Amino acid sequence: MKARMPYLYESITTFALLIATMGIGIAVYGANPHIPMLIGVAFATLMALRIGHKWNDIEQYMFDGIRQALQAIIILAIIGVLIGVWLLSGVVPTMIYYGLGILSPKIFLVATLLIASVTSLATGTSWGTAGTIGIALMGISTGLGIPAPIAAGAVISGAYFGDKMSPLSDTTNLAPAMAGTDVFTHIKFMLKPTIIAYTISLIFFAVLGMRYGGADVDLTAISAMREGLAASFTISPVLLIPPLAVIVLIAKKMPAIPGIFVGIILGAILAPIFQGSSFGDILNVAYSGFESNTGVTAIDDLLSSGGLSNMMYSISLTIIAMMFGGIMEKTGQLEVIVNKLLKRVKTPQGLIALTEATCLGSNMTMPEQYISIVVPGRMYAKAYKDMGLHPKTLSNALESTGTLTSALIPWNTCGVFLFGVLGVTTMEYLPYAIFNYTMPLVVIALSFVGVTIAKLTPEELAAQEIEDKLSA
Repeated sequence: MKARMPYLYESITTFALLIATMGIGIAVYGANPHIPMLIGVAFATLMALRIGHKWNDIEQYMFDGIRQALQAIIILAIIGVLIGVWLLSGVVPTMIYYGLGILSPKIFLVATLLIASVTSLATGTSWGTAGTIGIALMGISTGLGIPAPIAAGAVISGAYFGDKMSPLSDTTNLAPAMAGTDVFTHIKFMLKPTIIAYTISLIFFAVLGMRYGGADVDLTAISAMREGLAASFTISPVLLIPPLAVIVLIAKKMPAIPGIFVGIILGAILAPIFQGSSFGDILNVAYSGFESNTGVTAIDDLLSSGGLSNMMYSISLTIIAMMFGGIMEKTGQLEVIVNKLLKRVKTPQGLIALTEATCLGSNMTMPEQYISIVVPGRMYAKAYKDMGLHPKTLSNALESTGTLTSALIPWNTCGVFLFGVLGVTTMEYLPYAIFNYTMPLVVIALSFVGVTIAKLTPEELAAQEIEDKLSA
């Protein structure tokens, strides 16, 4: 039997079963998304068999899907190594130490935003930032008389700024992988709209913070963190060289993988010089991650991270998600849904708006941040190419909505986590998590003046046509 194109109801059925499995598994039972996603692969496979595809072909579709994400998988692996080495060498502790030094009672909310931003940029994790530095800042806000929802909004805005922009973040690597570009291109393209949304956030918290600027505050918790860092690591401005070098390499358009390796090498060179680490220590943290023992629980929780092995969560989820995406693409199940959605979309602005709406819908129905990047990314990748748009246009929309709106959904894993660690419900902090909800709006607004839209060059279009022919 020759394979046919699926009917719309068949494709919708596959997605409906995935959504139901993800929703029940994550929201009801608190399961990791891996197995629900794998069950989704099984549903896609059964539908592919129903419409006439043979198992050997379906297996190849999975391989093709995974192959598209191989660069991202490699980057995720070496990012794990980078984090471990930067923690051991004192690079990340130095960034956090200097970040904590900017706290001032008179500008508490702005300082909270900046501290959370620096911490999440240094570590690549919004959850780690909110669950450590964020908790300490929430305690200080109580002493200042600042309402907890406002303080939580500043913490979350800063934490998700770093999660969005840090090359150490798994979502920052996942979004370009789904779109078909590289992480450094992705970060550079996000810079302008992110600066605008971040500036709005700074102004918002500066104005709001004027009400509370005259109060005294107990900085004991922050002082304890800085003292713990200084006692356990040699802190030096020289240790800022590796991240600065990586930033310069991004600006010079060095490819992501060698650029990250340079960062690893610089960190490995500085580790024995400043922290007295041995070559064996470097090898161990590169694989297993760094274990912090400063004696300050908040710091130890934040800095015990990194290593190749600790990136396997993200790598394995990427592989499973790409198996699903490969089947859905090659069997036409994605195509019939996307074609239906795109019937009234005639402009790049409309496509970006549709992408953001799909990311938000994914965060609401399949309540997991990673899936809100993976599924819309695979759904619309071809549509962006067909419209002559560079993949970074898609990756920007995915990151700006998929990553950031996850914190605004009460039943999403991110919303549940933030409520658990900050003690403020999603509905209470939502009005003050200004960076999270202005970012998608800024991306759409700037699309009308061309800032968040990038066209493929004639050379890139030609290369894309060759790639599509080879893939076919």
